Amino acid sequence: MNGSPRPAHQVLMVLFDGVQILDVTGPLEVYAAANEFGGNYRITTASVDGKPVTATAGLCVVPDLTLADVDFPVDTLMIPGKPDWWTAVSDTPLIDCIRHLAGRSRTVAAVCAGTFPLAATGLLDGCRAATHWRLAADLAARYPGVDVDSDAIFVRDGRFITSAGITAGIDLALSLVESDLGADTARAAAKQLVVFMARPGGQSQFSVRQSAKYGTDSVLRQILDSVTADPRGDHSLAAMAARAGVSERHLTRLFRAETGMTAAQYVERIRLEAAQVLLESGSDPLDNVARRSGFGSVETLRRSFHRVLGVTPGAYRDRFRTTRYPDTGPEGDSR
Repeated sequence: MNGSPRPAHQVLMVLFDGVQILDVTGPLEVYAAANEFGGNYRITTASVDGKPVTATAGLCVVPDLTLADVDFPVDTLMIPGKPDWWTAVSDTPLIDCIRHLAGRSRTVAAVCAGTFPLAATGLLDGCRAATHWRLAADLAARYPGVDVDSDAIFVRDGRFITSAGITAGIDLALSLVESDLGADTARAAAKQLVVFMARPGGQSQFSVRQSAKYGTDSVLRQILDSVTADPRGDHSLAAMAARAGVSERHLTRLFRAETGMTAAQYVERIRLEAAQVLLESGSDPLDNVARRSGFGSVETLRRSFHRVLGVTPGAYRDRFRTTRYPDTGPEGDSR
């Protein structure tokens, strides 16, 4: 073997009753896979009393030790979540242990509803944080000192990194592996696990088509589906109204009432998502991306990316070659 052995990286996973099992196993499998490609992650699990915990699906997980017995430097402290987060934040011994360990850990990561017990320590006050989109309003209401991002897959603010729901913990762990060992190792681990690496922290938890607040109106549903199915089509207000057999004024009211957007805004967002997919997954020239996604010209594509995402298409493509989310420093500046 060439060179010195890589120093051990101590990962401590906190366990407690009712924990979401994939919040635990997803990140730990990433670390185990990374160990096959040059990593030296030492994984330890611990609960408040050292006793086995019952996870979701009724699985029993046996910790290695009690949280109070952790006497080694922790490189990465991981806090999973549980569906009934309110019981976790009411567990004073658990919150005290997390606060103590987080204070001496180099990186503190919370998966999904794990952001709640971490927020209960007060350590996230003044920080940006993510959680499952369905829990974002609860997190913001319970902990108003936390700047909640309800959309991102994961968010890193200094030494704290928090993620969206369940499988996003895998994305979070891959990002941490990339920070520790580089993109090649993270990609190898992702390939080993047969998961996508191309989900950096800034990616939305859901698409505009999934999040559109449409109700039961069949006319609008048909229009929305037609735009999604063929972003390159003629989706001017006049063309869509003609296809639906309604007036432009009526269609405008439907869009506003049931999606919260104008027709033009919805079409742009669908085309933007189509362009994002093309940029993430291939190397087509920008003129091809613009044509295939319905923008028509590179200049129109660029304007849309800048207005909605704040980056150029080229910068977006470069970002998707890494899992990293822009780090936020103590003053909130993006590094």
